[in-house]
Amino acid sequence: MRRWWTRRGLRTRITLVVALVAVVVLVALARLGAGLLLSAVVAAGDGELRERAAIGSAAVTAGTPAPPGVRVVDVAGAPTDGRGPVPLDPAAVHSLAAGVPVTVGGPGGLSRWVAVPVTLPDGSPRLVLAARDLLAAVVLLRDAAGWFLPGVLVAAAALTGAAWIATRAALRPVDRMRAAAARTGTGERLPVPVAADELSALAVEINALLARRDDAVDRLRRFSDDAAHELRSPIASLRAQAEVAVAHPSPGSSQEDREAWRTVARDAERLSDLVADLLALARAEGATPGGPTPVDLATAVGEALARSPEDCGPDHAVATTVWAPVPVRAAATEAEVGLVLDNLLANARRHARSVVHVSAVPAGRWVRLLVDDDGPGIPPADRERVFDRFTRLDATTGASGAGLGLALVARLVEGRGGTVRAGRSPDGGARLTVRWPAATPGGPA
Repeated sequence: MRRWWTRRGLRTRITLVVALVAVVVLVALARLGAGLLLSAVVAAGDGELRERAAIGSAAVTAGTPAPPGVRVVDVAGAPTDGRGPVPLDPAAVHSLAAGVPVTVGGPGGLSRWVAVPVTLPDGSPRLVLAARDLLAAVVLLRDAAGWFLPGVLVAAAALTGAAWIATRAALRPVDRMRAAAARTGTGERLPVPVAADELSALAVEINALLARRDDAVDRLRRFSDDAAHELRSPIASLRAQAEVAVAHPSPGSSQEDREAWRTVARDAERLSDLVADLLALARAEGATPGGPTPVDLATAVGEALARSPEDCGPDHAVATTVWAPVPVRAAATEAEVGLVLDNLLANARRHARSVVHVSAVPAGRWVRLLVDDDGPGIPPADRERVFDRFTRLDATTGASGAGLGLALVARLVEGRGGTVRAGRSPDGGARLTVRWPAATPGGPA
């Protein structure tokens, strides 16, 4: 029950609490009203009974027979009027002698009794009793209950609806603030309400959080620029010297020396690619994406294929097919789409046995890019974590790559409000599905 409750929205929880409280309070008020109504009806009848008993007591005191509807008993409850027993136990007689009316149940239903004490001329104490049937009061109470129950349900429904509407109206400024916060870019702030209430304090705190975010983004951007300048230059110099040593070995150098320089050149190239991927991932995670423009996916795929080699290594030629039946344009930037395609194609070709299929299709307000290969595929348990940093499922096979490509793809696509999913391709390998927002026809997104 607690898990179910915590999964409900704030508006739903407030409405349910108001509905429960309303039902409890209204039922209590209905019972109180029914009790007061019954008490009023019984009290009015008690007054009539006392008048009747007083008339009978006057007759008994004068030594004449008691009128009809009035009974005379002694203080023990034994009848003295010769009309048969009365349906009263000793406790009821004791209460009546004390002047307290009593309600007695019997085969004929409920009856109400009232007593007036008198003293006979010979000094003997007597109780003059008057009674009436409570059937009319019970019927009245039943009719009232028939109206109370629908009234409680209608009132509870009205209060529940009012609570839902009031909660929705109260939370609407919060929804607007949430939407504004989602659209806020670098350097922008939320408007602070004029009223000095909780929303105003929330807006102030969110603006402070946005300021800290902008400061962190700015520091990350400066770090990225500094790292690009400080790391790329020495790595490029090391790579160039190693390639020169491999291409023009010095006289007298041994085969081991030349092989060592080849290893240095390969490691320098791999280190250069790793630094480039890290910087691209840092920029994708820290920077706010600029305005999107329509990017034709078929054209972008062709350009990405032109940038990447067909051969992935000795005896490992991979063919690539492209299927785009209609023009498909994504709301992104050409640089983002290019990085996504470069990493997806490199990943697919690295694991494919012979072929990679690339498809670009529209999907309503979205566009979908599917990259399938016929390689070993991705196990279901790893289809989410492959988008984490430095995740390499093929680390034991010696395959190249630092495990940053798919992480970069996920950050770039999610930055545009899209999604990336890993699955199984029809050829038995891996399928990477990218979903971007679709660009509006004929203009910017």
